[in-house]
Amino acid sequence: MARSSNPEVPVLTRCPVCGGGNQVERVRCSACGVAVEGRFSLGWPASLTAEQLAFVRVFVECRGKIKDVEEALGLSYPTVVARLDEVVRAVQAERPSRPEAASPQAGRRKQILDDLASGAIDVEEAARRLKGA
Repeated sequence: MARSSNPEVPVLTRCPVCGGGNQVERVRCSACGVAVEGRFSLGWPASLTAEQLAFVRVFVECRGKIKDVEEALGLSYPTVVARLDEVVRAVQAERPSRPEAASPQAGRRKQILDDLASGAIDVEEAARRLKGA
């Protein structure tokens, strides 16, 4: 692939061949040149197309004022709202589901049961602590 004369090209959020998500595997400091390799997430922007990212930029520059977005892009109110809805759906679709956070009480109960299993406390002490948990 031919290189552009501009060394900094925006990161492609989608594969130009199949449309799948891309993964960044190397980052370099522009000040000192140090490079780090690994598997880096692009976060929620990676779930958006280039067009959606451009829309988000205009939306943010307009401070979320739909009237201003309408004027900036020459679109109608329903079209702006529809594009915003598309962006929201794309971001939400890529969000990994988070497991429910364990309550402090559940964590305390687990610790009591772990202590019982390890022999640190006996059954009576575990029962007493569980009643208080």
